This record gives sequence, C-alpha cells and structure tokens, in this order.
Amino acid sequence: MAPEGLDAASGEAAGPAGSTDRTGPEPAPGTRRPGGRTARTRASVLEAALAELVEHGYADTRIDRIAGRAGVAATTVYRRWGSLENIVVDLADHLAVSVTLHADVTLEEHLRTVARAVVALHGDPAHRAWLRAMVSAAAGSPKAQGALSAVLANRRELTSGAVTEAIARGEAPPGTDPHEVVRATVAPLYLRMYITGEPVGPAEADRAAAAAALAARAGLYVLGEDG
Repeated sequence: MAPEGLDAASGEAAGPAGSTDRTGPEPAPGTRRPGGRTARTRASVLEAALAELVEHGYADTRIDRIAGRAGVAATTVYRRWGSLENIVVDLADHLAVSVTLHADVTLEEHLRTVARAVVALHGDPAHRAWLRAMVSAAAGSPKAQGALSAVLANRRELTSGAVTEAIARGEAPPGTDPHEVVRATVAPLYLRMYITGEPVGPAEADRAAAAAALAARAGLYVLGEDG
C-alpha cells in the first residue's frame, strides 16, 4: 500500500536489490532512539534523498550529494543506511500515513481502510513525488525495481493480516490468497494515479474495496498450485 501505504505499511530495509530482508546494515549506535540528534539526522537525510530523487532520478542519485544536502558526512549516511536502496525504503516509511488496522472488522471494511490509505498517501505531495520517481526509475533499473518491490511486498504483508482473519471467519473460501486480495484492492487506484491520471478519491477507494471483497467472497483469489 506504498503503492499500498500505511503507517503499518512502512518500508522495510532492503538488502541487495529485490531483497525483502529487514536485516540490512546494522544501525549505528543510538539510531533506535526515538528522538534527539539521531532523529533529526534521519529526517534531514531522508528529506535530502527525496529532493535528489525528484531532481535527478534514481539512477543518478548519489549518496555524497544526499549527505551534502543534509549537512552530514557521507560516512554517516553509509554507516546508517549502507546503500541507496535502504535509503529509499526508509524514505517510504518516513512518508507513510498513520492508519489503524483492525482484525475484527469485516473484509470489506478492512479493504476500504487500506484503499483510503492509498488515496491519502497520493494526496501527500512528498510521497507522490517519491513514488513517481521510483515508478519511473523501476522501468529501467533493476535496483530501483528491487527497492520498490521491497516496499510494496512489506506493505502487502502488513495489510494482509486482517484479510487472513476474515478468511478464517468464513468471509472468503479457504485457500484464498490474502496478498492477491490486497493487490486487487489497490491496483485500480494505482492505475488511475500513476498511469491514466484519472481522479481518485474516497468514492473510488470504496468501490475498489467493494469489488475486491466481492471477488474474494466468490472464490476468485483461491490459488491452486500454479498460483
């Protein structure tokens, strides 16, 4: 949600291109503190990274220029993030919106929350700029595609738990793939936002959620061995 984005839908630290391993480089001492200089440094670096991505594109973004914009040493950036891919997925986390997901609501209600979060993210200029830069870069860069895929995979994982609960309650047939249900919910929204440029708002979000829930109840996302 990226595309699929929530607070819960934050990016994970990608390792090598395409990896969804959260281990990544070991954070520098003190980076787990919620505030203070470490938090300010993180915010400065991520804001600088966004500016670089928008101005130069993923392929031409350089960590030394990010460090210069942020007013920190390049070694500080390398020590904290290790690679541009890791900066990109942390930036997705930094730009995410805060949404509470509940496992005890109906399947359609959950999907509506997910879909509206995607629309909310699209309304944020910073996140919109980040995603446009990454979508454009992913078309020609395997590393950019890997970083973007890591963000989206993590967001699907974080938003699919309530779908799994709904399946267990009998709202969709056994064997329904919760990730496919989430994909079906957000795909029409991303098509409008980043391909056709058509308007998107709460009504479109609710309609996408209702359609995905209906299809799930009908068993369309029960995947066989061929998947």
